[in-house]
Amino acid sequence: MSEPQRNARVALAVLFGINLMNFFDRQLPGALAEPIRHEFDLSDTQLGILGTVFTLIYAAVGVPLGRLTDNWTRTRLIAVGVSFWSLLTAASGLASSYAVFVAARLGVGIGEASCAPASQSLIGDFFPASRRARAMGIFMLGLPLGLFGAYMVAGLIGELWGWRAAFLIAAVPGFVLAGLSLLMREPQRGATEPAPAVPAAEARSAFRTVLRIRTLWWIVVSGILFNFNTYAINTFQSAFLQRFHELGLKEASTVSAVSLGLAGAIGLFLGGWLGDRLHASCANGRVLLAAICMGVAAPLVFVALQQPKGSVLLFTVFIGASSAMTFVYYSTVYSAIQDVVEPRLRGTAVSLYFFAMYVLGASFGSTIMGALSDHFAQQAMLAAGAPLMAASFKATGLHSAMYVIPALMILCAGSLFGAARTVAGDMENLKRRTAPAPAAETA
Repeated sequence: MSEPQRNARVALAVLFGINLMNFFDRQLPGALAEPIRHEFDLSDTQLGILGTVFTLIYAAVGVPLGRLTDNWTRTRLIAVGVSFWSLLTAASGLASSYAVFVAARLGVGIGEASCAPASQSLIGDFFPASRRARAMGIFMLGLPLGLFGAYMVAGLIGELWGWRAAFLIAAVPGFVLAGLSLLMREPQRGATEPAPAVPAAEARSAFRTVLRIRTLWWIVVSGILFNFNTYAINTFQSAFLQRFHELGLKEASTVSAVSLGLAGAIGLFLGGWLGDRLHASCANGRVLLAAICMGVAAPLVFVALQQPKGSVLLFTVFIGASSAMTFVYYSTVYSAIQDVVEPRLRGTAVSLYFFAMYVLGASFGSTIMGALSDHFAQQAMLAAGAPLMAASFKATGLHSAMYVIPALMILCAGSLFGAARTVAGDMENLKRRTAPAPAAETA
């Protein structure tokens, strides 16, 4: 194994660990939603707002951090970001009120916004296009495994020592990973491309260049719909299992860990492997695979929600199969962004993509799901003629609200089919833009 290959593998291992803790820390409020709701006496809408404020600040600071990614040392940027969000994760566990807890989550969002643009830019320079989806798949394995760890650890610690202890313990690995990120060797930008990288563009020119890529527009639309669902599910699935299927915190966390975490990891791994194979034979293979998988996932979610109260095993099987399908999105679509954007603009492109899908998707997902849950719970209470809100009405309200998820999955699949129609042309455009100029003839 050559020295560059060894450096790439070590860096990928560190970036995987950082991404795992990224989603571990991010998911803790969802995994512990019910005890947090009871302590601060919150409605489902207020629970959803926790996700909204996080994603809005994440998106707002993500764009300038994306530009910084294209112009500063990426390993240092990651180290600073990981240290900051780990500190604020600990602060979340010490929050004395709902307002303080929200403020701490804002800080976590600022720190975590440094991770994705810089990490994906590094992966694009460590791994050539032929191996990029697999590398991206390994990096994004941090997402489902982070979810798995958050649900399992939060459920266990939450029952033993309370929800606050989970946040305090979660901060420790982040500081270790921040130190390890400084040991990564910064690769040359465009190091794995067949043509040398073009000089970095000015900010206005960079944004204009990125926004001319048709495939990126389709991918942005898919990301908005995809992240709406992701944050709605991650915020409320554990609460749904506790209310509708009447599980305890530990049991609900275990079901979510398996169906969202382990099942998602399978989809990421297989999606990265199959995405690279399809990309070798057809330019649109990656996004086409993502579109098909998203289309299959929608009816699986619908069937999972159709399961009667107490049918936890079948719910887990169907929602888990859906997660495996949807997680193909990360290894394939994220790699497709690298395929159509030149190396020195990848941080900018990822930050714009994240800005759109977090502001227009994730920020609405948790809040709208919470508002719909409260609305349908109120309707159930009025229909029953009851004077007070009971737990059964809260369960009915959340169950009804979750049917919006499969509908949006179908729309997401449609946007990915749109990307499959344009990606080959955009890849050719990238080759022309980055091709070295022919040498001038001498007399």
